[in-house]
Amino acid sequence: MTEFNVRPLKLDEVETLSGLAHEIWHAHYPAIISQAQIDYMLAQRYSPSRIRASLNSSCWLAAWHGQVMAGFAQAFADDAPSTWKLDKLYVHPDHQRKGVGQTLLDRVKQQARDVGATRLILRVNRHNKIALAAYAKYGFSIYGENMLEIGNGFVMDDYLLEMKVCS
Repeated sequence: MTEFNVRPLKLDEVETLSGLAHEIWHAHYPAIISQAQIDYMLAQRYSPSRIRASLNSSCWLAAWHGQVMAGFAQAFADDAPSTWKLDKLYVHPDHQRKGVGQTLLDRVKQQARDVGATRLILRVNRHNKIALAAYAKYGFSIYGENMLEIGNGFVMDDYLLEMKVCS
């Protein structure tokens, strides 16, 4: 197992996270969604200014292997007080299957429990078989489906997943 540590994202690490998101998305999503949608979603969700704007309203975690950011997660309180939403959980392909994703998820679950949440939800593209298998392994189950228009003629065609995060 590779040594790494997970800690809250620092303001001066935002550009690094944005760059990592671009690397991961360009490696993973071309078989699932179009390049135009990838570029659109990266601009909407991972520009340094968007990440900075969300630092105070959500929990951003970064996983580090030495001086290299290997992965990240973002979660926040959902509309229901007992529910937290895992909005982002990504690990660079070079660091996958080394416990990074599990550790990020464990930290998100602990933060959710710390604020009294009992349920963690997320959405996964219906065609993202790798992520669906990983989340099933982590204990998530599908509770619904949702197609969401996100602009520019693009949609997110997702399964909705959940898990209990009891105290």
